[in-house]
Amino acid sequence: MEKSRAIEILERWNPWTKEIETGISRDYTETLIKFARSGKVLSILGVRRAGKSTIMRQVAGRLSKEEGKENILIINLEDPTLEGIRAQDLQSIYDAFLEVIKPKGKPFVFLDEIQNVPGWERFVRSLNERKEAHIFVSGSSSKLLSEELATSLAGRQLKFEIFPLSFKEFLRFNDMEVESSKDMLLNAKKIKALFREYMEFGGYPEVVLNKDREFRMRTLMSYYEDILLRDVVMRFKVKEVEKLRALARFYLTNISNPITFNSIAKFLDLPTETIRRFTNYLESTRMLFFIKRFSYKVKEQEKAPRKVYAIDVGLPNVLGFKFSTDAGRVAENLVAIALKRAAEINPCLETYYWSDGQREVDFVIKERTRAMQLIQVCWDVSNPTSKAREIDAAIRASKKLRCPTINILTEDYEAKEKHSGKTIAFIPLWKWLLSSQPHRL
Repeated sequence: MEKSRAIEILERWNPWTKEIETGISRDYTETLIKFARSGKVLSILGVRRAGKSTIMRQVAGRLSKEEGKENILIINLEDPTLEGIRAQDLQSIYDAFLEVIKPKGKPFVFLDEIQNVPGWERFVRSLNERKEAHIFVSGSSSKLLSEELATSLAGRQLKFEIFPLSFKEFLRFNDMEVESSKDMLLNAKKIKALFREYMEFGGYPEVVLNKDREFRMRTLMSYYEDILLRDVVMRFKVKEVEKLRALARFYLTNISNPITFNSIAKFLDLPTETIRRFTNYLESTRMLFFIKRFSYKVKEQEKAPRKVYAIDVGLPNVLGFKFSTDAGRVAENLVAIALKRAAEINPCLETYYWSDGQREVDFVIKERTRAMQLIQVCWDVSNPTSKAREIDAAIRASKKLRCPTINILTEDYEAKEKHSGKTIAFIPLWKWLLSSQPHRL
């Protein structure tokens, strides 16, 4: 690629002649800036359309003000003009940047959607080994990137998983900052109304910012199609597309339910090995994830049913999941996402569900070798039978696992109750999501 052509393409994405459009601030930005000069390759991973590119621009915008705009290089590898680019072209583009823009210090290089370039890891490793630049890479296929990074950049990279908006970020996108319990109390009515919207449409930034219902539904469906076609069918060369669609729809309309490959194979009339292979592909996109049953025996964990969750609750709802009639399962999915997010911050945390065959606890939070907390989701505590069932399961699990802390997350009920000598905290889910608790587990 000619140097003049390379700079012409890059100019539209970089701050050299204009301010970068950065949008509303995300919670990840400060952490990434903290590690920007660490000497490690910072890999920004996550499901498609979660906001990785925007977050990269936010980091680049901040660094351009601190270090100078000529020290920033953003290469957007989803730009159609860069289609078919090869690893050696990355070096040519970087050389053009050095010659024409002339950075004055050690530049910050942002490679967005890097999985589109075969052999990209050679360029990144070489640049990092020479200590020529601070490097950020992003990609939608976390499994693909993780495997390549593990082999090519072992010991040289830090990984950051990006999720769609947390509820706190969702409120920020709706012009509401909640920083204290006083803020929650004063704005409770509006927060609860927005929380219902969050439960129905999820936290994809573009969806949150547009209030038109039809736009939201069409956009969520397009995300779903893009993930299936671009991140699974094209990447893994899947020929049985309708079978893949059937499995993806099954998972996303059965959120918060335990499943096994054998049961799905019978239900969809597909070979178990096909279910296993397609499930691995779908997991690699980060569109959905699974939680295993708690057991101290690994073999028992692997054999037991796993519970399936969506990375964003808007996806199940657009595919036909009846949010209005089963809000409890959506609520449980939101808790699963919050716990997955917490585990990204604290790698010592592990999340499971517990079952003795008759009773079930939605979440067991384990840190190293100890069960630290039990969480039940009981959306409607006005039903005495449902409430008693959830309490009984939590107490049984607490005794079995020697876990002292029990939280039951509800629609709006808040109290502390004593049952069988144990204190159980009932907390509204919206309040739990806004508290520091999910982030300091």
